[in-house]
Amino acid sequence: MSIIGVSPEVSLAYETFGDPGDPPVLLVMGFGGQLLAWHEDFCRALADRGRYVIRYDNRDCGLSTRFDDHPVDMGEFIAAVSSGDLASALAMVPYRLSDMAADGLGLLTALGVERAHVVGASMGGMIAQTMAVSAPERVLTLTSMMSSTGESEYGRPSPRAQAVLFGPRPADRDGYVAAAEKELVWASKRYGDAAALRELSAASYDRAYCPAGIGRQLGAMILSGSRADALRELRVPTLVIHGLDDTLIDPSGGRRTAELVPGAELLLIPDMGHDRPRELWPTLIDALVAHTG
Repeated sequence: MSIIGVSPEVSLAYETFGDPGDPPVLLVMGFGGQLLAWHEDFCRALADRGRYVIRYDNRDCGLSTRFDDHPVDMGEFIAAVSSGDLASALAMVPYRLSDMAADGLGLLTALGVERAHVVGASMGGMIAQTMAVSAPERVLTLTSMMSSTGESEYGRPSPRAQAVLFGPRPADRDGYVAAAEKELVWASKRYGDAAALRELSAASYDRAYCPAGIGRQLGAMILSGSRADALRELRVPTLVIHGLDDTLIDPSGGRRTAELVPGAELLLIPDMGHDRPRELWPTLIDALVAHTG
């Protein structure tokens, strides 16, 4: 694991797998997830198929730069958004998805990578879309996984999934790890694995516990708005992957993304939720290798 400056304000923690001479694949993680959420075995399996894999911590997560000088009170933020007071909401959040997209592009630049295949999951898919829209000359292909377009009518979470997402999580290690099991609500119904969720949660807690960053990332996601018009104009080869068991971002989010992007391929995967179960890695890796070939 290394840390590198990508702008005057931001340094990112990252890891690479495989041969730098192979086609580069940048993996962009979602809301609150550290680079660990792209499992090391998954990254190595993709690298073994002839890809140079780069995973990293987004800003305000893991070992990357934190914006603790800008605390966000989630109660006040959600109240402002719900009441339509966008001016107050905008003032609370120090960055947007466009800034997080610039971080990813800055990482590629810092690593000497001119163009890359960009793969984003969940909020990472939104960041990856923004990268492709803002700098299509840097993105060889886009893969948007379990994500949406920023349009509020698509990809809505189920009430149970939303309650878990926004619910408080214990600050002590044992409680934090045990609470990870609640994420089964949006996992694959067939392959959901409570032990794997606890394992990732424990590793993430021990590596870098940063609950305050979650509020700022959430604010960036909510306030960045719809990408629909920009996606209609996108000319980057695009693969959209979505699990049919996903209750955190409904599959309508993936269908809508593929509908908007000209020529996009849509892969809907049975038995996949808002997760990447090990049992489905062969399907996902085959799809990524074919799309980035």
